[in-house]
Amino acid sequence: MIVLVGFMGAGKSHVGRILAARLNLPFQDVDHVIEERTGRRIAEIFATDGERAFRDLEHATIADLLKGPRAVMAFGGGAALDPRTQALLRTTAVTVHLRVSLMQSMTRVGSDPARPVLARPDLPQIYAWRSPVYASLADISVDTDDRTQDTVVKEIIRQLDLLTEGNDRSAGGS
Repeated sequence: MIVLVGFMGAGKSHVGRILAARLNLPFQDVDHVIEERTGRRIAEIFATDGERAFRDLEHATIADLLKGPRAVMAFGGGAALDPRTQALLRTTAVTVHLRVSLMQSMTRVGSDPARPVLARPDLPQIYAWRSPVYASLADISVDTDDRTQDTVVKEIIRQLDLLTEGNDRSAGGS
């Protein structure tokens, strides 16, 4: 499983679709899967049930998807913050951190009402808190600021190849 994590606006969904196509793998966007399974928008779940209930649902969905066939999966910005999800990532996935600056993130997402975290007044602090968490989970990190999605995908594939080559060598391969 290849999982893309990062702050909102990093390009997880867009890059994930392209990466999946290039690797001939299915693509799963966790937020879309949750919306399909519940018949509700993420913002509605946040507003009606609260963030804690959403995070529990998000974790359960991720745990289920990680049991499935190999795929490229895009996490929502807060999904990787759950310690239960972090434990799963460490044992079941290659985690790719798409790094984005806060300024570039805000330029990309604008004032999208589908993103409940945008309404929080402590957004810079959230960004500062989340960034090192994403980095700590990453097997691969790629900067996305001022780069095309195609360039980002090529860099991910290059690093995946290096990671695979390194694992082959450590396992006694050539």
